[in-house]
Amino acid sequence: MQRRDFLKFSAGTAAAAAFAARASAQSGVKEIRVGYQKNGVLVITRQQATLEKHFTPQGIEVKWVEFSSGPPMMEAMNVGGVDYGAVGDSPPVFAQAAGAAIVYAAGQPITNGSGILVPKDSPIRSLSELKGKRVGFTKGSSAHNIVVLTLEKAGLTYADITPVYLTPPDAGPAFANGSIEAWAIWDPYFAIGETKQNGRILINSREVTKTNSFYIANRDFAKNHGAILQQIVDVTTATAKWAEQHRDEVAKSLAAVTGIPLDIQTIAANRSNFVVGPVTDDIIATQQGVADRFYKLGLIPKPIVIRDIVWHSTAT
Repeated sequence: MQRRDFLKFSAGTAAAAAFAARASAQSGVKEIRVGYQKNGVLVITRQQATLEKHFTPQGIEVKWVEFSSGPPMMEAMNVGGVDYGAVGDSPPVFAQAAGAAIVYAAGQPITNGSGILVPKDSPIRSLSELKGKRVGFTKGSSAHNIVVLTLEKAGLTYADITPVYLTPPDAGPAFANGSIEAWAIWDPYFAIGETKQNGRILINSREVTKTNSFYIANRDFAKNHGAILQQIVDVTTATAKWAEQHRDEVAKSLAAVTGIPLDIQTIAANRSNFVVGPVTDDIIATQQGVADRFYKLGLIPKPIVIRDIVWHSTAT
């Protein structure tokens, strides 16, 4: 690197560090509470301590809180128990409809790693054969949306199945012992169902619809500490870029943090999309479709406007 370029780089780095320090001092934030599940970029972020490396020099601690699914994370975020976290498309829809204090901070398209499983020896071969069956999924989760859309694709209604609302840890054994006849789920549980619980993929979610996951923030945290939130999003984005290029190491990180075997996390890592970006108009439109569909089915009590709670950074 030429000396002139090095000086420019050093000046830019110093300026960024100085801004971060000023933002921290002005914010009064002493701790950031991050909600995560057993998958995705935030697991890698935790394992590599990238948020800690960024915020410790600013005197800010990072606390990690694990959730089995998105809905309880949204509940915790609404009451201020979590500042930032990653969820699928449905939990924030249910949360917004309930008046939760949340905002969309960033988005992430999902290209694979979720869908509906049936037992390998199940007679169910087509979507229409879900009629009359017990279908397990987490209420208010992204899997809930996949079930609704799959039924539409098959020409069925929500009333044509028996929904069995189960968290992922409970749904796995129920699927394995035949208590439910189909299971809508996401990775790494999707991979566990395939490889360890005798599952067969009936349909991948990408065959039904475009889906997104989201990075959600507590509304008051976003309002009062926007510069800190922007730094969190920036660190998340940088970690995601690294993950796209290092999937073997990602699998090891996921296995180390979650305790789920490496072979399972390798499957999940190899078919995941890790790219994190802004909540674009296209993502908003897709998410609005989820909300409108849920309202039409009576799953949420009132219509909502997704754009109303999309956060826009004012950090400069």
